[in-house]
Amino acid sequence: MKVLVIGGGAREHALCRSLSQDPAVTELHCAPGNAGIAQVATVHPVDQLDGAQVAALAERLGAALVVVGPEAPLVAGVADAVRAAGIPVFGPSAAAAQLEGSKAFAKDVMAGAGVPTARSYVCTTAAEAAEALDAFGAPYVVKDDGLAAGKGVVVTSDRAAALAHAASCERVVIEEYLDGPEVSLFAITDGTTVVPLQPAQDFKRALDGDEGPNTGGMGAYSPLPWAPAGLVEEVLETVLQPTVDELRRRGTEFSGLLYAGLALTSRGTRVIEFNARFGDPETQVVLARLRTPLAAVLLAAATGTLDQLEPLRWDEGAAVTVVVASEGYPAAPRTGDPIEGLAEAEADGTAFVLHAGTKTGEEGQVLSAGGRVLSVTATGADLAEARGHAYAAVDRISLKGGQHRTDIALKAATA
Repeated sequence: MKVLVIGGGAREHALCRSLSQDPAVTELHCAPGNAGIAQVATVHPVDQLDGAQVAALAERLGAALVVVGPEAPLVAGVADAVRAAGIPVFGPSAAAAQLEGSKAFAKDVMAGAGVPTARSYVCTTAAEAAEALDAFGAPYVVKDDGLAAGKGVVVTSDRAAALAHAASCERVVIEEYLDGPEVSLFAITDGTTVVPLQPAQDFKRALDGDEGPNTGGMGAYSPLPWAPAGLVEEVLETVLQPTVDELRRRGTEFSGLLYAGLALTSRGTRVIEFNARFGDPETQVVLARLRTPLAAVLLAAATGTLDQLEPLRWDEGAAVTVVVASEGYPAAPRTGDPIEGLAEAEADGTAFVLHAGTKTGEEGQVLSAGGRVLSVTATGADLAEARGHAYAAVDRISLKGGQHRTDIALKAATA
């Protein structure tokens, strides 16, 4: 099978790494890719938001499956263009991707499906926003209605900051604060059958102790030893399957990766948000534990045959990923610096480095090219071991001004 992956971040590197290890994959391509992905796949320049370009590339390569990684191409309709060309594609249509593209649409779908979530108001004026903030009280939760690359949510006890964020967006969803730990649960679906993956937890804040600004994610781990028994089954029954069924009922079938961001509150499990693609950095740890070859699973979702799939197989151990970010991230990331020690980080076989924001320099060196630069991922018999391997690998990498959190999975590993 020839597979084409669209995207160029650590999530796509994780997908390409897993696909490259699948014996069924005879050729692996990625567009536009990055310096790390180029080591396991043939990379191609492409405007990943241009459906016609992506479909033409897939046709030229003779791809049997196209996997769309990021959310922006999905919302832009890239999967629709590939489907129209008659090529199986893993990723929802533009209409179904509104589940991530519009927080208001997602709330409407959840209401129709009876999915438990936070009470909320959709606001378009400063007066509406102020009224909604006062209705719920602090801490305030203000979400940009559109795509914001994981940075459109402000949670603060500062009313002025909450109002300022609302004013910077055309339309916002203001909702009640959900207490309790957060969980990311992915599910693969063909629009009818839903197959949940293993849960993970990520770390959104830039600094240790969940301090600092919100980011796209500074690390993740799986499994969650503290999660209640039966959580995956409960979420499948009360969240994932009802949402897929509701979208199908509306004539907006969702095929691809449905990502539920959950809060385990004092009043039960609640959905914080939905995403329409694999999450980053949770994908890095979830795929590190998946033992079932990936290509057949994604192809089954793309061709409506998930009900014929055997149960997924998982490694019983743990995985931890630590994000190495550039100086100044997330406000003003510095780029163009050489990255040293990548081979040394992987030398003992306990960790591997997934590239997020990298490029190849003129002399062949790997340079930083984004805010989140690397996802250093490791496995182990348990979280403590996986965490030790990950941080040992991080210590071998050199990036001028590079930053990372030192407490990824710490509480879970020492509980």
